[in-house]
Amino acid sequence: MPVGNLGPDDVVTATRETKLEEITETLDSESVGAIVITEDESPVGIITDRDAALAIHQHDDVGSVSVEEVMTEDPATIQENEEAIEMSRAIKEHNVRRFPVVDENDTLTGIVTLDDLVATIGEQLENVSKTIETQSPEYSP
Repeated sequence: MPVGNLGPDDVVTATRETKLEEITETLDSESVGAIVITEDESPVGIITDRDAALAIHQHDDVGSVSVEEVMTEDPATIQENEEAIEMSRAIKEHNVRRFPVVDENDTLTGIVTLDDLVATIGEQLENVSKTIETQSPEYSP
């Protein structure tokens, strides 16, 4: 299954100039854990709920801080046509839980998370389990 099919294609985005106060409001109102920062429809940064929380201790006036000051620049991305297993390798390589998904032109097309990968693996294991139970009725885990 391609990575582009794992997570949502409706990604919450913002620009570098967006204030952190607006970012935290959006994280809350959209019920997401990350916002992709874009420029010309390509990801140039990402800010997570954890990044926003940690910024409180680093700045006196958090409301006036721009997202550019606290975001992770040049985030690790993954191509939409990569197989899902590649996400596992990317998690290990980059030590992150979320990846903006891009097409061949580096245009943002979605976002995938570790949770998406785990849920997909769980669904696949359930399918395997049903096959085993069907083919081996006497088997009981």
